[in-house]
Amino acid sequence: MCLSRQCYDAGSEEFDDEQGSLGEYEGDRNEAGERHGQGKAVLPNGDTYQGAYENGKRSGQGTYKFKNGARYIGEWYMGLKHGQGIFYYPDGSKYEGSWVDDQRQGHGFYTYPNGDTYDGEWLKHHRHGQGTYTYHDSGSQYMGSWIMGKMESAGEIIHLNHRYKGNFVNNNPSGPGKYVFDIGCEQHGEYLQIDQQDKGDTEEVEPALNTTLKWKPKALTGFPVWANENSAPSDQAVVEE
Repeated sequence: MCLSRQCYDAGSEEFDDEQGSLGEYEGDRNEAGERHGQGKAVLPNGDTYQGAYENGKRSGQGTYKFKNGARYIGEWYMGLKHGQGIFYYPDGSKYEGSWVDDQRQGHGFYTYPNGDTYDGEWLKHHRHGQGTYTYHDSGSQYMGSWIMGKMESAGEIIHLNHRYKGNFVNNNPSGPGKYVFDIGCEQHGEYLQIDQQDKGDTEEVEPALNTTLKWKPKALTGFPVWANENSAPSDQAVVEE
């Protein structure tokens, strides 16, 4: 038995009667006897589909319900989820956005079971392109580039009273970057990854912000330097380490 999200995403096309299996169908047909127009199908495994058909295939707007409670409401083309649609997963997560050939692709909004969210671009079920991941518990956000489900290249992690801007590799900050604090100062430096472990992040697992990293500060900018308590602030100071 398949219980992964990919199984739900793929639907149950193999049970349709055009594949040679039995199933119940009520609805319109074309002259060739194929499902065509509006109809409702009950598949042998207990799943149901109600919506539009074209030449025997799910095409147009329709709702596919899995017997375990998962369901997809949206557009179809040639039997595949294609266009705009919403998928409700049995673990409580939800995806609302673009689909291409049965896969999350284009722009979409994903709500994870723990309340985390991702709003951005997708490619073949993976976070890919520009997007924002929000951590529900802390309110922190990652805004930036993604490659096949992982934080990669330029990005920014935003916390309550400060943010980090820099480069990311395999979900972790790497190389030169800076911390920007709400009080107006910035700390420039470099992240070194120590004893890094690749946990093989997938779309079902939220990206972790914690790993073995070493921050090497180099300069602090933004603090005014006062000659004495009665003088005006001078130009922006730079403190090198």
